Amino acid sequence: MNRLGKKANETLIEMALSADGEECNGPETISTSGSEIPSSSEGLNTTETTLLIPEHQVIDKRHQSKDSIFFRDGVRRIDFVLSYVDDLNKEWEKKLERRKEFESNLQKAGLELETEDKKESEDGKIFFVKIHAPWEVLITYAEVLNIKVPIRENDIPPMVENPLDCVLFPFRLPEKVMHPEPDYFTAPFSKDKQELYLINDESTFFSPSMRNRIVNYILTRCPYGTEEGKKKFGIKRLLNNGTYTAAYPLHDCQYWKKASDPNCDSERYTLYMEWARFLRFYKEQPLDLIRKYYGEKIGIYFAWLGFYTEMLFLAAVVGLICFLYGLFTMDENMSSKEICDPAIGGEIIMCPLCDRDCEYWRLNTTCESSQYSHLFDNVATLFFAIFMGIWVTLFLEFWKRRQARLKYEWDLVDFEEEQQQLQLRPEYEAKCTQKKRNPVTQEMEPYLPLTSQAVRFCISGATVLFWVSLIIASMIAVIVYRLAVYAAFASLMENTQTLQPISGLLTPQLATSVTASCLNFVIIMILNFFYERIAIWITDMEIPRTHMEYENRLTMKMFLFQFVNYYSSCFYVAFFKGKFVGYPGAYTYMFNRWRNEECDPAGCLIELTTQLTIVMAGKQIWGNIQEAIVPWICNWWGRRKARNNPENLYSRWEQDHDLQTFGALGLFYEYLEMVIQFGFITLFVASFPLAPLLALMNNILEIRVDSWKLTTQYRRPVAAKAHSIGVWQEILNGMAILSVVTNAFIVAFTSDMIPRLVYYYAYSENEDSPMSGYINNSLSVFLISDFPERNEPNENPENFVVCRYRDYRYPPEHERKYLHSMQFWHILAAKLAFIIIMEHVVFIVKFFVAWMIPDVPADVKAKIKREKYLTQKILHEYELEKLKERLCQGDKRATEKEFIATEGRMELSRAM
Repeated sequence: MNRLGKKANETLIEMALSADGEECNGPETISTSGSEIPSSSEGLNTTETTLLIPEHQVIDKRHQSKDSIFFRDGVRRIDFVLSYVDDLNKEWEKKLERRKEFESNLQKAGLELETEDKKESEDGKIFFVKIHAPWEVLITYAEVLNIKVPIRENDIPPMVENPLDCVLFPFRLPEKVMHPEPDYFTAPFSKDKQELYLINDESTFFSPSMRNRIVNYILTRCPYGTEEGKKKFGIKRLLNNGTYTAAYPLHDCQYWKKASDPNCDSERYTLYMEWARFLRFYKEQPLDLIRKYYGEKIGIYFAWLGFYTEMLFLAAVVGLICFLYGLFTMDENMSSKEICDPAIGGEIIMCPLCDRDCEYWRLNTTCESSQYSHLFDNVATLFFAIFMGIWVTLFLEFWKRRQARLKYEWDLVDFEEEQQQLQLRPEYEAKCTQKKRNPVTQEMEPYLPLTSQAVRFCISGATVLFWVSLIIASMIAVIVYRLAVYAAFASLMENTQTLQPISGLLTPQLATSVTASCLNFVIIMILNFFYERIAIWITDMEIPRTHMEYENRLTMKMFLFQFVNYYSSCFYVAFFKGKFVGYPGAYTYMFNRWRNEECDPAGCLIELTTQLTIVMAGKQIWGNIQEAIVPWICNWWGRRKARNNPENLYSRWEQDHDLQTFGALGLFYEYLEMVIQFGFITLFVASFPLAPLLALMNNILEIRVDSWKLTTQYRRPVAAKAHSIGVWQEILNGMAILSVVTNAFIVAFTSDMIPRLVYYYAYSENEDSPMSGYINNSLSVFLISDFPERNEPNENPENFVVCRYRDYRYPPEHERKYLHSMQFWHILAAKLAFIIIMEHVVFIVKFFVAWMIPDVPADVKAKIKREKYLTQKILHEYELEKLKERLCQGDKRATEKEFIATEGRMELSRAM
C-alpha cells in the first residue's frame, strides 16, 4: 500500500536507447577485471546506462530568484548538488581531472548537470554542480531498486473510528498533514508495464526522496578514472580525497516560510510548523510526511521513538505512584523512627568508618538519610520491579505490532533488506583485490581471504578488549578515589563546625557517592569521545562486505563499550559495594591499602539511586546540548556573513551547503542514546522509580530536538529504506531479559526488604509492633579492646567499650564470636529463594504475554492478503490484455496455449 502518485491512465513513453557505443555503454566499456569498479551486478550495468543523453536545451538566463530547487530553466528539478573549491595547490590538476572524468561519466549515465561558477557563490570560492535525473534515468533505476509505485486506488474500508477520537482530538494534527497523499495499491516498477501505473505527471510521479535516492545510487557507483593501476569510483572516495567538498540533496524551501514557487510542496515548512517546534510537543507526529520527506529509515526511527515515549507514560505514572507511596509512608517507617529516636539511635555507638583518623559516631546522625532511603526502599519497590518486567514485554510486543502496521502502510511487506544495504560496499570492492566465482550467479566477485579476515578480527578483538579493560581500570580508579577521600570526608565533617547543620543530610557516604558519581560521569564522557572514533576505525579495518554488515558490527562494538562504560559504576554500587567489607578487626582492603567502603546504615539503595540519577540525567542534558546547541552555533557561525544577503543572492544550494551534515551514522547515535536510556530505566529501575518519569520528560524534548535539528540545522539526508529498527530490536530483547535478573538481585541484595521480611516473620518478638527492634537486631556488636593497632581510632574520649556495625555476626561473648550467625544464613537463603521465585514468575508472565499478543494484527494480515490478491489480479489481467493484443496483431509467438496458460494462472490466483 502506498500514498504516492496521482490517478491517471496514460501510457508512459518508452525509453529510447542510444545508438552510439561509447555513450550507450558508459562506464561498462572499461574492463572491470582486476580493478576497483563494481561488477555488473553491483555497479552501473548496461541496462542502467544505455540511456540517450538529452539534447541541449535552451536555458532561460533571465534574472530570477536563486532560492529555487530548479535549474535556470525553472523546469528541471535539482535532485542533488555537488560542491568543490578550485584551490590551486599541488593536487589541483589531479582533482580537476577526476571531476572532469566523473561528471562526464554521470552524463553518460543519463544525468543532466548545470554548474554555478564560483563568482555566483556568496563567498566567491565554491563551485556548485546541480544534478537532475530525467524521466528515462528515473524509470531505469526505479526498476533496478525495485521501487513500488501506485497501480490502483485502495478499496479496503478504513478502520472503524475509535470512540476515544473526540477525547484525543486536541492531540491530533490536520488530516492533510498526517496523510499527505491518497492511499494506493502498489507494485514494483517495470519499464515494460508503464501504462499499468497511475501516472499523471512525469515530473511529480517519483517523489523528491525517491529521486535523490536514485541519484545517490548512481553517484556511489560512477567511476572517475584510473590511479595506481586501479579503477576508482564513487562519490564517497571523491569526498574523502577532497575532490568534492560536499554532496547532498536540497531541502524544498526555507523552514520558516513557504516557497514562492507554486510547484514546490513546501514540506519542510509544514514539518517545521507542525512537528519541529517544541510548542507542538503534545501533538502526534506526522509519520507519513516524515517518511515521504526523509525516507523510511528516518521515519521508522521517529515512529519507534514516539511509541517508546507513549509507553513510558504508563511506566512513569506507576513509578510516580510508587514514589508517592514512599513519601506518604515515610513517617510510618519503623526503621527510620528507631534511627532518629535519641533513646535508640542516639544510644547506639557505631564503629569508626575509617582506620585511625575516624571517630566513633552515633547512629542517629544518619536520621535524615535513613528517612530519604525509605522513598525508594519500601514494599512498592518490589511491585514496581515486577511491573517493569511485564511492562518491557508489553512494550516490545506492541512495538512489533506497530512495526507490522507501518510495514504494510509504507510498502515494506516484501522488503527484506534494501539492495543498497545488501550490495557490496564500495570500500570492500576497492580493498579486496582477489576475486572468486560466486556459486549462485557464476560471476567473479571480490573477496577477502580467510587469513586476512582472521588477522583483522584478532586486531579488532584485542582493541575492543583493551578499551573495555580501560573502562574497568577507570572504574577501579574511581573506587580508589572513593576509598581515599572517604576518610577525609568523615574527618572533615566531624571536625568542621560549619558543616554540622547539614551533617545529618550530607553523610560521608553520600558526599563520597555524589563526588565519585560526578567524577565517573566526566570519565565516561571522555572515554566515550575517544572510543567512538576507535570503533569506526577498527570496523573500517575489518572491511565488512555489505552496508548492513558494517552497521551491525559497529553497533555491537559501540553497544558493548557503552554498556560497560555507562553501567559499570551502577553495577559496582548495586552488587559489590558493602558486600565484601569484613568486620571490625578483620576488614578487607583493596591492594592491601584502602579499606573497602561500607554502605550507609539505611542501606546502599540510596547510593545506587544517587549514582543512577547523576549519570542518567547528566547524559541526557549533555546529549541535548550536543544535539541542539552545538549544530546551531556552528550554523550561526557559518552563516554570519550571509544572513543579511537578499534572497536572490543567497541561493538554495548555498543555504543548504552552510548547514551541518547528517552523516551515515546519524541515526546510529540516536538509537544508541535511546537504548542506553532504556537500560537505565529497566536494569536498575528497582532503585529509582522516578527513572521512567525522567526518561519521559527527556524523550518529549528529544523528539522535538531531533526533529528541529533535522529540519532546520542539517542538510537533507539521502532517503533510505528500512523495514525495522534492525539489530537494536535484538539488543532491546536481551536487555529486557537481563533487567529481570538485575532487578531481582537489587531487591534481594541491595535493598533491605528481605532482611526486614525475615525479621518480621521469624525474629520479631513484639506482636503489636512487629518491626520494632529491627535496627538493633541488624547491627552486630564488637568489643573495642579487640581492635588491632591498624584499625583502632586515635581517640576514644568517652571510653566506649563496644561499638556496633552492620552485619549478622555472633557477639564477643559467644563461643563462635564474630562468625556469621544463623540469621545471616536464613536471610541469605531467603534472598536466593526470592530471586528464583521472582525471576520465574516474571519470566512466565513475560512469555505468556508474548504468546498472547500476535506480532501482526489480524486486520493487517487481512489487508496484506487482500492487496497481494488484487495486485496479482491486476498484473495478470494486464498480461492477458497484452497477449490478446498480440494475438489480434497476428503475433505467431503468442500461441493459443500461452493464452490458455495465462487464463489458467488467473483462475488459480483467484482460487488461492
